[in-house]
Amino acid sequence: MAATAARGRGLDLRRLGLPYLVAALLAPLLLAGLLGAYLASRSDPATPTAIGNAAPDFAIADLDGNPVRLADLRGRPVVVNFWASWCGPCVEEFPLLRDAASRHADDGLVVIGIVWDDRSEAARDFMARNGATWVAAMDPGQRVAGDYGIVGLPETYFIDRDGIIRARQIGQISADSLDEKLTAIIEE
Repeated sequence: MAATAARGRGLDLRRLGLPYLVAALLAPLLLAGLLGAYLASRSDPATPTAIGNAAPDFAIADLDGNPVRLADLRGRPVVVNFWASWCGPCVEEFPLLRDAASRHADDGLVVIGIVWDDRSEAARDFMARNGATWVAAMDPGQRVAGDYGIVGLPETYFIDRDGIIRARQIGQISADSLDEKLTAIIEE
């Protein structure tokens, strides 16, 4: 009896009109198209963070309240990594960034971790536990993340000594990819 009652409560798609069925089929396609157009626009040279463009400048405070300004680092290769302590892929790629920062310290490499949608206490604790040697900065209101078009974590930009974006990594970076992208900004 319960099975009969449950069957009677289900939605019978045959009773929906044709316009509803068409809309249900087209909605996912439309969303996929919009996402594709958005992602394609991010690689468009007219996009501020496209490869070959000047990196958008920012002035924010690190976890200790000290100012961090990208323009002050002109003349040095810079890695800008958007991350959060709760982000699994960020946690996994962290040792790669730590090792790269150490290996390329004599090359003048600067790593800046921009904390995205996280608490400063959690970020500070994570950095201390994992032996970070670089600056982590909060991004109040996610203004810098907005300027860089960040939609998810992790995302990393590789900026050469002239302030030009030479590479970008959307998602977790591998050791080989990191080395390749670092070469583009260190050995120019």
